[in-house]
Amino acid sequence: MTVYGIGLGPGDADLVTVKGKRILESVDVVYSPGRLSRTVALNHVPEERIGDLDFPMTRDPDELRRAWKEAAAEVAARAKSDDVAFVTLGDPNVYSTFGHLRRTLDAFHPEIELEVVPGVSAMTAFATALGVEIESGTGLALREAAKGAAPTGPDRMILFKVTDAPATYEGLTEAGYDVKFGRRLFMEQGETLVTSDPGELEERDYYTLAYAEREGIERDVATAEFEAESADADAVEPEVSK
Repeated sequence: MTVYGIGLGPGDADLVTVKGKRILESVDVVYSPGRLSRTVALNHVPEERIGDLDFPMTRDPDELRRAWKEAAAEVAARAKSDDVAFVTLGDPNVYSTFGHLRRTLDAFHPEIELEVVPGVSAMTAFATALGVEIESGTGLALREAAKGAAPTGPDRMILFKVTDAPATYEGLTEAGYDVKFGRRLFMEQGETLVTSDPGELEERDYYTLAYAEREGIERDVATAEFEAESADADAVEPEVSK
C-alpha cells in the first residue's frame, strides 16, 4: 500500500489542492503531526480517521530520532494493509516535518511505497498576503531566521520561523533592507497580521515570516514604461469644449 505525504497549504482549508483533498477522502487513516494540521484535515476527513503522531518541538537529537522512529514504525505497520496519508502544513518538501518521516521510512522500512502531493507553501502564499510581486527574472532566497539571526546578501529574501521580529528587523535594516512581516498568513487559527512594524510582533510566534528587499533595488520590467506613459497622460490638461 502507499503512504501519501500531503501538503495542506498555509492553513486555510480551502487552499488544499484538489488532488490532496481527493486522497484525504480515500485513504484509511490520516496521520497528523500537530494541532494545526489536524484542524485543517478535519475539514476534509472525519475525526475517527485521524491518527496523531508525536513530533516533539525540541533540538535534542536523541529525542527527535526516537520520535521519528516510533512514528515511522506506526505508519509502516498500518501501510502494510491500508493506504495512509501524512499531512503537513505548506508543502511536504519545504521545511516540513514530513521530510523526517520520509527519511526514517527509507532507512528502516524501505518496502513502503511513498508518494508526495505538493501543497501551497508559505514561500508562494506570502507574496499574495503581503502584496509583494516577485517579477520575472528576479532572484529570491529562502532562509531560516534561527534565534533572531538575520542572514544578509541576496537582494530579496524570505525568512521563515521569525521568533524574534525586533532583532530580525534591526539586523536587516542595518544591512540596508526594507522589511515586511507576515504572521499566520492564510491561517484559520490565530490572528493574521501583516506589518512593517516589529513592535507589533514582540510576542514570539513560530508562524511568522519576513520579506526583506534591498533598498533602492531597480526593477527592469517592460511594463515599467506604462507608468511613465500614464504620468505623461495625466500631465496633459484636457481641452474644455466651448
